[in-house]
Amino acid sequence: MVLPQLVYRSLRSVDPKCLRKVAWNFGVGAPLSVMKFKRRVRKTGESFPPFLYISILNSCNLRCQGCWVDVDKPREAIRLDELNRIINDAREHGNRFFGLLGGEPFMHPELLDLLAQHPDCYFQIFTNGQLITEKKARQLRQLGNATPLVSIEGTEVVSDQRRGGVDVLNRTLRGLDHCLANGLLTGVATSLCQSNIDELLTESWLRKLIARGVHYAWYHTYRPVGPQINAQLALDPGQVRRVRQFVVEMRAKLPLVLVDAYYDHKGQALCPMATGISHHISPTGAVEPCPIIQFASESARDERGIYETMTRSSFLRDFRETAARHTRGCIVLERPDLVKDLVGRHGAKDSTIRKQAMAEIDSMEPRPSQFTPGAEIAEKHWVYRLAKKFFFNDFGVYSRLDPQSAENAPGAVERDIQEAGEAVA
Repeated sequence: MVLPQLVYRSLRSVDPKCLRKVAWNFGVGAPLSVMKFKRRVRKTGESFPPFLYISILNSCNLRCQGCWVDVDKPREAIRLDELNRIINDAREHGNRFFGLLGGEPFMHPELLDLLAQHPDCYFQIFTNGQLITEKKARQLRQLGNATPLVSIEGTEVVSDQRRGGVDVLNRTLRGLDHCLANGLLTGVATSLCQSNIDELLTESWLRKLIARGVHYAWYHTYRPVGPQINAQLALDPGQVRRVRQFVVEMRAKLPLVLVDAYYDHKGQALCPMATGISHHISPTGAVEPCPIIQFASESARDERGIYETMTRSSFLRDFRETAARHTRGCIVLERPDLVKDLVGRHGAKDSTIRKQAMAEIDSMEPRPSQFTPGAEIAEKHWVYRLAKKFFFNDFGVYSRLDPQSAENAPGAVERDIQEAGEAVA
């Protein structure tokens, strides 16, 4: 009964225009983009991510523990014309899904103009929600092509501690409610750490989100990186497995979409950067492997365009291949020495404003990530299992060096495309 209840909730609570945009982009656009990505990699070896993440500025109204963004430095922002150029180029190569990050994206003065100029694309906005007024939520509903993903890090006390503000939770909930009242497809994200796992990794918390009208939730795990590494907040391996077990169980029990980015349908760990399904553009335009790897050899402002820049980048390619050879988890956490080696080998530059990224890597101690061999927890719900099997898996990157791998067997691409088409139908 979980799926019918979820569909029923969405049909009743999401504005029809927003619902049409969601259905088209996730039901048709995203699968087609992923299939094009798979064909491109296997036929040409070129990798261009079907989900492109862009930090459109560094400024933020909060000061969260462990944040790796230069929120306290002078503002850096990607201009509207530059953003349009990036998105138009990506769209010409089959991509229509973009994650907008910051800092706080709603501090960018041209955010809504950007959404309006790309009505056939879909945007996920990572936000603390505090700047989403009733007026902005109404404008988002009129545009229909964006889903706010509102970050909640704990109860009143924990939120203030984690996010460096006063009355943080209530101000965030006001923004969340504005989104829900205006019929936006709305999610809640949580960076799980030692101070919030016991309160927010619970069925009662998810039921509260459902009662409020939230449509999906995304559990990240805290990454101790950046200028203020808070290693004491990091989850231990047992807690990481607990997160995975909880997500799998709740997916089969509650009418709420639960997103994760670290596992395939069999429960095998993966890294979206290593698979090539996502890369990141920083507020300075630097083309980075992922948001927490703040080094770059190329810029999105390169005249070649973002497609050529990414597909021709030896730095990105070497990063993906090196990560895939050494772990199915997070190379930054497990092997900071390899990150340092890759940066030196390619002469990559520190893409931060603070210019302390290499010193931060030097100070890191290796620690476990989501890769726990022998402790895999497979998906239970058939929808997640099917979707991940075809559209969110490792795409063979961890076995590509094996010529006998089933992922690389003759006809594998064609079979994947045919099966994916049948799944969408």
